[in-house]
Amino acid sequence: MDAQTCLKKLEYVGVLAFATVDKNGAPQIRNISAIHYEPDRMIFFTARGKAFCEELLTDGRVQVLGYTKFKEMIRLSAKAVPVSESEQEKWINVIFSEQPYLSNVYPGDTRKLAGIVFEIKDAEIEYFNLGVNPIFRESYTVGVGNLTQKGYVISEKCIACGNCLKNCPQSCIDIADKKAVIRPGNCLHCGNCLAVCPVGAVEKR
Repeated sequence: MDAQTCLKKLEYVGVLAFATVDKNGAPQIRNISAIHYEPDRMIFFTARGKAFCEELLTDGRVQVLGYTKFKEMIRLSAKAVPVSESEQEKWINVIFSEQPYLSNVYPGDTRKLAGIVFEIKDAEIEYFNLGVNPIFRESYTVGVGNLTQKGYVISEKCIACGNCLKNCPQSCIDIADKKAVIRPGNCLHCGNCLAVCPVGAVEKR
């Protein structure tokens, strides 16, 4: 798995959930399908008068979520920015040619007056597959995106008692050299290990 494959999977999903924060700090989410994919970025259309557009222009932070029929969750965290004015019409035409239904929504030149195109070039992608055993998760970057450390680690305070392994739903903890180690690619982030550790050796990142 890699970032480009994740983008391709999002393209197959088609309709994605886009989450932003409004001017009052309240979470907002909507489904977006007017999207074009390049190997290294995502380009999407919305209308200038929508609250979604205002939130993107004011803040820009967005999370995009897709879920496949194979129980794969793909979450992209990024900042969306408008494409250059010189390329707005080009990308509007590309998106409308790929999504013919949009011509029913914005017929003729109304698309140019109403529309604005944003792009996501630098992003963090989290891939999470619940359809395999053990589960699999990994993070990737697009452009100059940053990886956020998540999950749990076991410190040197570990006494190798085995409580964490016994209570791990995915058995993703190995005990060697008198210390437990979590395999992060198979970890659910459920927190069971933290809850049962008798010496406080488990730490949340």
